[in-house]
Amino acid sequence: MFKPSLTPQSQTETQEREKDQMASSSSFLLLAVLLALVSWQATASDPSPLQDFCVADMNSPVHVNGFVCKNPMEVNVDDFFKAAALDKPRVTNKVGSNVTLINVMQIAGLNTLGISIARIDYAPLGQNPPHTHPRATEILTVLEGTLYVGFVTSNQPAPNRNKFLSKVLNKGDVFVFPVGLIHFQFNPNPHKPAVAIAALSSQNPGAITIANAVFGSDPQISDDVLAKAFQVEKNTIDWLQAQFWENNHN
Repeated sequence: MFKPSLTPQSQTETQEREKDQMASSSSFLLLAVLLALVSWQATASDPSPLQDFCVADMNSPVHVNGFVCKNPMEVNVDDFFKAAALDKPRVTNKVGSNVTLINVMQIAGLNTLGISIARIDYAPLGQNPPHTHPRATEILTVLEGTLYVGFVTSNQPAPNRNKFLSKVLNKGDVFVFPVGLIHFQFNPNPHKPAVAIAALSSQNPGAITIANAVFGSDPQISDDVLAKAFQVEKNTIDWLQAQFWENNHN
C-alpha cells in the first residue's frame, strides 16, 4: 500500500511533538522523584504540629496515630507538667539499670511535639541492654559516672555491614544513637553507679530490648526457628526461653 512521504514541514512538526512528549515525561519523572523525597521526609519522624499545642485527650474513643486533641478551652497548665522527681536515684533491676521515661503517656501536652526524655540509672557494672527505639533518635548526656556505649549499623553492603561504633563517656559527655539502630550503655565501674539523661525525637519512641523480644515473646517463637537463626542447639534456645526476661523501663 502506498504511504505518502512527509513533507519537510510535517517532519519538523512531528519532531517537535516528540520533543514535547519527551520533555513532559521527564518533567513527570522529576515530579514523582520530588514527591517521593517529600513523602520520605514526612514519615521520618513524628508529624509536625499545625497549632500551638494538641494536648492528648486520653478519654477519646477515636483512635489515630497518636492522640486526638483535647478541647483547647479545657487545657490547663498541668497538661504540660509532671512532678517526675528526675533528680532522685532509682532502684535498678537484675540487669543493673532503670529507665524512667517521660513521654506523652505521662505529659499529655507532649502530643504531636515529637520529643520525650528519660533518666537512666546504672548500678555498678549495670547495663541498659542492647535495644532499639523504632521511632526515635536518642541523644544521651552522662550526669554522673562513666559509661561504655555503642551501636551497630544495619545490614549495609560490605565493608560497612553491621559496623560497631563505641565510646567511653565521662561526666558531661554527649553521644547520639541513630533512630532504629541497636545500641546499649554499660557502667564499667564495679564500685560506683552512673546516671544519664536521654532526649528522644518522638512523643512515644518505643523500646525493643533484643533479648526480651527474641527469647521472652508471648507466645514464644518456635525454638526450631531460633536454633536455626542463632546456629545453636535447641536445648540452648529452650534454656534461654525459660529465663525471666525483666523489663527495665518504667
